[in-house]
Amino acid sequence: MPLVILLHGSTGTGAEMLRESGLAATADAHGFVVVSPNGGIAAGRGYVWNIPGVPTVTGALPGKDARDDVAYLTGLIDRLAATGCVDVKRVYATGLSGGGRMTSLLGCVVPRRFAAIAPVVGLRAGRPLAADRSRADPASCRPTTPLPVLAFSGDADTTNPITGGGAPYWQYPQTVALQRWAALNHCSEPYARNLGAAVYEQGYARCDGDVTVAARVMRGGKHSWSVVDNEAMWAFLSRHTR
Repeated sequence: MPLVILLHGSTGTGAEMLRESGLAATADAHGFVVVSPNGGIAAGRGYVWNIPGVPTVTGALPGKDARDDVAYLTGLIDRLAATGCVDVKRVYATGLSGGGRMTSLLGCVVPRRFAAIAPVVGLRAGRPLAADRSRADPASCRPTTPLPVLAFSGDADTTNPITGGGAPYWQYPQTVALQRWAALNHCSEPYARNLGAAVYEQGYARCDGDVTVAARVMRGGKHSWSVVDNEAMWAFLSRHTR
């Protein structure tokens, strides 16, 4: 079966994310496995993910002894595949906020393990550049294979504003992340379109490997899973195999 790794937001838990997202019902309807683990660093009432070189929501950098969450999550995929129930060619990642940033990191550093990613209110393309935090540091995101990306966000998000700014871990605008992913995937056709009164999409087509890079933005959408259409997310993810 296909596998979706669902990553919680900062100071949350996997169980909470599973309830909030409603992806279990989507998995039942479409026949995929969804797994929602906990991050490796205890914080607040839950956990945060270890994104090297980037401060967590506590303001501190992950400690040297913090769990390597990239290794943990790829190992989790291996353990699930070993059961014989998961198709390693159809593994996908999504996550909310800090989980969206962790999803983006997975796309940057282990893109061959995923057929597509769908960050929610957390699309990144590497760390903010130290010399100019309105830009992404290209050295921190160098995937070696094309990767389809569909992000979901809201234009009223004040935690991770799509226009940039915010906390030290955020800073550069969502459009910069989109442009960087488009460059990495060698996309040549930018586009923008309305998907209805409440949602518009910005993206890039004609990319290597027949992938696409896009963000769906909910007008008035805030910092929560409410900006996501689960059916649209699964329709996107399920089109891709590794």
